[in-house]
Amino acid sequence: MKIVADENIPYVKDAFGTLGEVRLLPGRKMDAAAVREADLLLVRSVTKVNAALLEGSRVRFVGTATIGTDHVDLPWLQRAGIAFSAAPGSNANSVGEYIVAALLTLSARHGWTLAGRSVGVVGVGNVGSRVAAKAAALGMRVLLNDPPLQRATQDAKYRPLEELFACDFITLHVPLEKNGTDPTWHLADAAFLGRMKRDAVLLNSSRGPVADNAALLRALEEGRLADAVLDVWEGEPGLNAALLRRAALGTPHIAGYSFDGKVNGTRMLYEAACKLLGVKPTWDAATAMPPPETPQMALQAAGRNEEEVLHEAVRRIYSIEHDDAALRRLLDMPEPERAPWFDRLRKEYPVRREFQNTRVTLAGATPSLAKKFAGIGFRLSIINHQ
Repeated sequence: MKIVADENIPYVKDAFGTLGEVRLLPGRKMDAAAVREADLLLVRSVTKVNAALLEGSRVRFVGTATIGTDHVDLPWLQRAGIAFSAAPGSNANSVGEYIVAALLTLSARHGWTLAGRSVGVVGVGNVGSRVAAKAAALGMRVLLNDPPLQRATQDAKYRPLEELFACDFITLHVPLEKNGTDPTWHLADAAFLGRMKRDAVLLNSSRGPVADNAALLRALEEGRLADAVLDVWEGEPGLNAALLRRAALGTPHIAGYSFDGKVNGTRMLYEAACKLLGVKPTWDAATAMPPPETPQMALQAAGRNEEEVLHEAVRRIYSIEHDDAALRRLLDMPEPERAPWFDRLRKEYPVRREFQNTRVTLAGATPSLAKKFAGIGFRLSIINHQ
């Protein structure tokens, strides 16, 4: 059996090597010739999977190690009789931790206190629900908007979008849909941005075109919006350099790039392929994982601001400012070098482990602080309450 896989899927050769011969390729260089003789195709979001890629090939299974599927022509796969699997929820916790890091970083920069501030979460699926839970753990007031879930459940916790415009932060976690009942392409357009508070912050870690980047730049330049945190961009791997300059934080589509999340995606695709083939999985993701760089952390909390202590812990595990600085280096590059730099940052992204891999010892912590640490995902050992 022949398998073609994106080289950026971790452990893909180890896992799928138990099923056949694995050929690794850069995702953007997968073309019809490269996949024609493959039986299984494994991609990430940079590869467009459609008739142009697969017609006339031997491919009978396509797996994407991502939660989004907007890069895959699902109706065509169904008509062609090609099995498909994605990795929904695989990196949900990673994105949740990214948003926590962004909120704490902005809070530290501006002297804000997150507790008591409001955040509107648009899209409350695997990712949005994690973000909402972590924001609530930080003491924030969380408003949820998800029209499909509201229709399905009739749950009053899902509020109309209009109610979210009064929030201090709005964070987007929706799939990219151009058509249908709930289109999300340019959901955050000029009208949307114009209804947000002037001192509010927009965060987008879903898909670039969910926010109209040109309208967002205008809103920021004209002072109709305070700040933006952007992990995704229209035109990736290209991006609007002026928007990056104006954004509070900008990163190269890596919010979901925790190593734990990426390996989860590999595991989910491997298990789906094994099920399709009728074979028992033999590769174990848990035993493949390396030990965390920071398994233990001791912090002095007595007499300190709670969010200051939280920010110190989060920065030790994940510095969003480091990713921001790395992306901003492209602003000093000639235009032709910018898109390759964006892709390089993603391809060579360092191992980033999730908070759950670190046990924190807090000295002099209040019950409130301990609850916040646990709520955003850290494990706790000795806590001396004061």
